[in-house]
Amino acid sequence: MLQKLKELENEARLKVKNAESLEALKEIKIHILGKKGELTTLLRSLAALDPEERPKVGSAANALRLELEKLFISKEQVLLDQSRGDKWSIEQIDITLPGRQASLGQKHPLTLITDEIKEIFIGLGFQVAHGPEIESDYYNYEALNFPADHPARDMQDSFYITPQYLLRTHTSPVQIRVMEKLAPALPVRIIAPGKVFRRDDDATHSPMFHQVEGLAVDRDITFADLKGTLLLFAREMFGPEQKIRLRPSFFPFTEPSAEVDISCIICEGEGCRVCSDTGWLEILGAGMVHPRVLEIAGYDPKQVTGFAFGMGVERIAMLKYGIADLRLFFTNDLRFLKQFV
Repeated sequence: MLQKLKELENEARLKVKNAESLEALKEIKIHILGKKGELTTLLRSLAALDPEERPKVGSAANALRLELEKLFISKEQVLLDQSRGDKWSIEQIDITLPGRQASLGQKHPLTLITDEIKEIFIGLGFQVAHGPEIESDYYNYEALNFPADHPARDMQDSFYITPQYLLRTHTSPVQIRVMEKLAPALPVRIIAPGKVFRRDDDATHSPMFHQVEGLAVDRDITFADLKGTLLLFAREMFGPEQKIRLRPSFFPFTEPSAEVDISCIICEGEGCRVCSDTGWLEILGAGMVHPRVLEIAGYDPKQVTGFAFGMGVERIAMLKYGIADLRLFFTNDLRFLKQFV
């Protein structure tokens, strides 16, 4: 039996050596190591041997199987390398063909607008601050003068994760976090860009959108400072001839509060379809920081005042670029996105 195993090994090595293709090697492997192969057949005949010979022959047969499996793997790799080399030699490269220019990426229009907003306010001495997108009910509402039973919460239909945590509905919580960290130090001048989330979805609203919150806190800050800051922003963003208009409004965290409009960028204030013949386009909300908010954040409202504003980045981009449907920003259509540089 040991002699038969030796003869089988010699036969297998010779056949593997002469195999010229992966298909031929596969057939040889099946013929020798398959379920009906020569080695398997020899192993079945072990029962006919004397009990003293079985362990020795069985051990030799198993050792031979391992050796042959290694041999097949090695030969298979050689044949694979040869096939790749043959393919490479067949494929000719024409070095006279012009190269293919790589398509370079570019910034998203919302990123372009956000960067422009940052640049304007950094030039005014503001710093950029960030906060978590998953926010506690306290920072998103309570600390901003939205008590649990306040009807103003209905203005911001929210995505709650637990009864105490939600996806933030505005970037205003960053106001509280920054003031808590800095109080009672002055001055505070920050903008807080970032994603926010509300249950709203149509041509002018999205469940996820971007805001930039602004906050300034110091001694003797007045509403005139707020108006001057926003006028400069409007002229830097939309052109030096821009005018702004402030209309009374309501926000729980500012008092007094205002909606801020710019003169229509299409008709320059004359009245057209875009501005509903009013000559004005709304761009953001603003107001003087509510004394209660200052107090919660650690400042004495009798000693300091402040103003805050919040704008939607998509709204600014739609006005600046003349885009009618907000959803275009999120469809990843390169025909649309490549227009912006």
